[in-house]
Amino acid sequence: MTRNVAIIGTSAIPVGRHQTADDAELQVLEHEIMTRLVIEAVHDAGVEKKDIQSLVFTLPRPYTRQKYFHTFLMGQLRLACRGNVMEVMGNGMTAALAFDQACNDILLGRANVALALGINMESAVSAAEHMMSSMRTTGDVDFHTSAGFTPIAWYAMDAMRYMHEHGATREHLGSVAVKNRFHASLNPLAQYRKPVTLDEVVRQRPIVEPLGLYDVPPRGDGAACLVLASEDVARSLGRPYVLVRGRGFCHDGTHQISDVPNDMIAFESARQAAATAYEQAGVTAKDIDLAELYAPCTIVEVLVSEAVGLVERGHGAAAAFDGETRLGGRIPISTSGGLTSRGHPAYVTSLYNYVELAEQLRGRAGDRQVANARLGLATGELGNYNAALIHVLEAKR
Repeated sequence: MTRNVAIIGTSAIPVGRHQTADDAELQVLEHEIMTRLVIEAVHDAGVEKKDIQSLVFTLPRPYTRQKYFHTFLMGQLRLACRGNVMEVMGNGMTAALAFDQACNDILLGRANVALALGINMESAVSAAEHMMSSMRTTGDVDFHTSAGFTPIAWYAMDAMRYMHEHGATREHLGSVAVKNRFHASLNPLAQYRKPVTLDEVVRQRPIVEPLGLYDVPPRGDGAACLVLASEDVARSLGRPYVLVRGRGFCHDGTHQISDVPNDMIAFESARQAAATAYEQAGVTAKDIDLAELYAPCTIVEVLVSEAVGLVERGHGAAAAFDGETRLGGRIPISTSGGLTSRGHPAYVTSLYNYVELAEQLRGRAGDRQVANARLGLATGELGNYNAALIHVLEAKR
């Protein structure tokens, strides 16, 4: 069986503070948000409820009030399915894996229409509780956690190494944050939309040297839903859709950061995954018109852009500084505002990346529209890109 998968509908809430505190008089319930998004996405797609036969959810955060969320929501929707109903988890790659699994259900013929969806609630949880959970999730509990070694610390080490090897400056890295905030100012789904100057970025208090406040992602809540379908279904609807052209995955066999000497800023898994995705799609990096990168910090956007071949090795930061990755530039990156400005509700972050590409490739991105956008690239990661999942998407209008 040979089938193609298309994105035909999307919906998302603006990233921000949606979760209510435990002692709040009125509580925001996750299923109230998610049911509305499903209805909106299905309406956007132009299909009917009965057409949906698979739903792949991101695993909710441990702070989510409603446990066993995926089957609870099925009950709220009164939605009977014969394909698949499941939750997936892969830390920062969770949403990318949900998208990937929904694609698989269509490719295997289990469904002609499938949803990839999820909600991430965390803003009402204390920073201390969140960080302890994050360290135990991402690090080695026998070493990283006890030493207080946070994910931002990994990326700070990447930044120091990159600056040492390639002569990049604090201003070069900061230009990524400025560019992303400009893009976010045009995106109604973005958490932070007020433009910032390079001087403001550089003068912000350090979080982990050399990364300052605007170089790192904010905490926030988010929820999104994507409707996927076989290309036959997409064609029958008579409206623009986005075809999944290529897919690549690579795990380098380490947990977050390798204890074996290596080139720590090469992001080899992203390079290999991108090569696979390009080959499957029959394109090269030069053919890509825009990219939505899973990049929690400014340095990560720089390193990933280089690893996937959008920018020459060692020139990613300079490319941002020179405007190459800005709207109107040679290769616009993170037109949504990226994780530093659009926001980073971790377990659903990649769903927002696919939403942005779907808007761009269907010509619906408004003031941030990339002219004549045909091919887009989306990346997902585990930690410090020890693993990467990459999709090449194509506009069909």
